Amino acid sequence: MFYSNNGIKRSPSSSANIINLASLLLLAIIFLSGHVVFCDNTTPIPTDAGGVNGWFSTNVKPMADRKGGLDPALAAVEESPQVIKVRKDGSGDFSNICDAINSIPSGNTKRVIIWIGAGEYVEKIKIESTKPFITFYGSPDAMPTISYLGTAFQYGTVDSASLIVDSDYFMAANIIIKNSAPRPDGVRKGAQAVALRISGTKAAFYKVRMVGFQDTLCNDKGTVITAQARDTTTEDYGYSFVHGQITGVGTGAYLGRALMASPRVIFAYTTMSSVVNPAGWDNGMKPEREKTVYFAE
Repeated sequence: MFYSNNGIKRSPSSSANIINLASLLLLAIIFLSGHVVFCDNTTPIPTDAGGVNGWFSTNVKPMADRKGGLDPALAAVEESPQVIKVRKDGSGDFSNICDAINSIPSGNTKRVIIWIGAGEYVEKIKIESTKPFITFYGSPDAMPTISYLGTAFQYGTVDSASLIVDSDYFMAANIIIKNSAPRPDGVRKGAQAVALRISGTKAAFYKVRMVGFQDTLCNDKGTVITAQARDTTTEDYGYSFVHGQITGVGTGAYLGRALMASPRVIFAYTTMSSVVNPAGWDNGMKPEREKTVYFAE
């Protein structure tokens, strides 16, 4: 079902080319950037999930083929990246992630790839704004886990995150980011538990899993669109979630709400369990917005 500026209609599927923010709901891939080079949006995302990787490779070219269109600051730092190895068994440069970050100087001007070995790293990690261009990379066959138990009661919601990134140009690939705090029971105060807070701009996440019971991802600053807050129909952006699965416990969860007058959100080729409210969408207690929003499935 979708609400559009023509009223409420039914649709089995719809175009998914508003913005190249195509991901599993569990965040197999997310782009949070004002300067990422996106694909040609005239080429539709395949209806078959098996064709997505090929579509991505065709439309999103390697850096060497896109230098003329990249953010100049990004292109410069990628020329000579540095690799720091973190291994729990001590065989790397460091045995924990915090020490690896501390080794990077403030004002860093090159890509630093922190290659994280398999295992669980129980650390509360913060990357300061003075340390841009950092990448966390884990093996796709043995994804490492960053885990910490932090709640709003202890730290406040935004500072409860297991991983806090205040710097720009952060990247992560093949990583599990987890807040191990227990599920809120409705009684315990300050039970919010963020897994990742990203406050820098121009960040990218590839095959990253974020785990938490409440407020799992906090994306509170930088050049981002939050809660799809498009205010007019002339603004050319929105959210598109493609080839995903929505599962969980309980019932009644809405796919989205009308925070501003003209949000635009599409779920395409997505399997939804009974956790989703059959109504699909909420007007945010602003029924007049049902004439201007674009919520589609």
